[in-house]
Amino acid sequence: KRFMSATCPPRFARHIAAFGHWLQRNARQVRALQWVVVVGYAALLIIPVFVPLPDNASHIWNHITVFAAFVFWAIWWPFVLLSMVLFGRLWCGLLCPEGALSEWCARHGLGWGIPKWIRWPGWPFVAFVTTTVYGQMISVYQYPKPALLILGGSTVAAMGIGFLYTRGKRAWCRYLCPVSGVFALLAKLAPMHYQVDHQAWEQASKPLPNGSKRIPIQAVDCPPMLAVRALQGASACHMCGRCSGYRDAVALSWRSPSQEIVQLAGTQEADRWQTRLIVFGLLGVAIGAFHWSASPWLIASKQWLAEWLIDRDIMWPFNDNIPWWLFTHYPEKNDAFHWLDAAVQLAYIFSTAIVWSSITTLLLAASVRIAGRWRSARLHHLAQSLIPMAGIGVFLGLSATTLTLLRGDGIIFFWANDVRLALMLGSAAWTLWLARGIVRGWQSGRARSICSMLVMLLLTCWINSAWGWLFWWW
Repeated sequence: KRFMSATCPPRFARHIAAFGHWLQRNARQVRALQWVVVVGYAALLIIPVFVPLPDNASHIWNHITVFAAFVFWAIWWPFVLLSMVLFGRLWCGLLCPEGALSEWCARHGLGWGIPKWIRWPGWPFVAFVTTTVYGQMISVYQYPKPALLILGGSTVAAMGIGFLYTRGKRAWCRYLCPVSGVFALLAKLAPMHYQVDHQAWEQASKPLPNGSKRIPIQAVDCPPMLAVRALQGASACHMCGRCSGYRDAVALSWRSPSQEIVQLAGTQEADRWQTRLIVFGLLGVAIGAFHWSASPWLIASKQWLAEWLIDRDIMWPFNDNIPWWLFTHYPEKNDAFHWLDAAVQLAYIFSTAIVWSSITTLLLAASVRIAGRWRSARLHHLAQSLIPMAGIGVFLGLSATTLTLLRGDGIIFFWANDVRLALMLGSAAWTLWLARGIVRGWQSGRARSICSMLVMLLLTCWINSAWGWLFWWW
């Protein structure tokens, strides 16, 4: 009863808590499931490299490369992101092959202490931006060798970090995973988390009424090395269930989807690196990465630059001798980048990121200043309200790959744009709801709060315009 929310029916709350306890009791079966995922992951990553590239007669059901691309980029990526919003980081704790391999290596590795450079808080931002841009450079969604290089390289790095540092923990997942920062942001929206009853925790360590000592309780085996006793949010928790029932003080519980962002983020979670990841990473670089292949602006700028170079007899940028691991190079598929293509692509991604993130930052700052006295902490807190739009934007971009692959097999969803519009409007409404809760907490006065929210409304229109160009106006 201690873990039941007023907004959650008691029976449903009991089922949620029971599921967490089931995970704790069946840790061995969960690890077996992780190894099944590891085997399937390795097969879909490695086998397509040794198979000829698909032709026009290849489909999801008759070519391993197309099937693997569909699994990785049409199902796995978009719906793992969606699962973070619904269930928290359940993927990380129960299914992620990198996490399982890193933890296994750490159990049999050197067990060194984690050095300071690994703990640098900027790694999630740097890793996400680098991986996103590099994936576009080598066409990771289209070809098996780039997928093996990026995903396989990340897995090897995870195993190496696991072998060197900690004893049976997941240092890679907590500090260095390229998508850990994104997962942590989206998990803040999840309606489930592991709630800690601090009073019961303390009671479990006190002597019994007859003066005898309690039986010592074994420490929690927390893979991401969290201080379970002080756990409040779900952003860093892997939802593995190993702490469920600990000291009769931890249980999987229901909560408001706004709780962590509106209440906790203002005091302990929001910082400049998370703001950079939201504004420049998810609402900047990711938009540029999804835009460039469909943008007529990129084509026009490339044509203008090509004419300028030809007029001056500068021909080396038209060479296509770039190796595949640096930029896309598959002449047999008539898909090979020139140096000019590469330069324009990178310039477009980063210029788009700068434009969209700069205007987003200015509107955020204006909203904060209108609401009251300027504080950078308030800017970082209000930026957290953009997480729904950032997450839905990446989901929409990745789902475009899903629809493209299905369209190649003759499966067309004519209602796709209607769903996209609904998701965009829904995420904007969610953002405004969170922003309203944050601004109300500043006690700025009614007039200031209304004006601040009008700026946030303008900001949601600005962010959604990025997807308007991609899906409707181009």
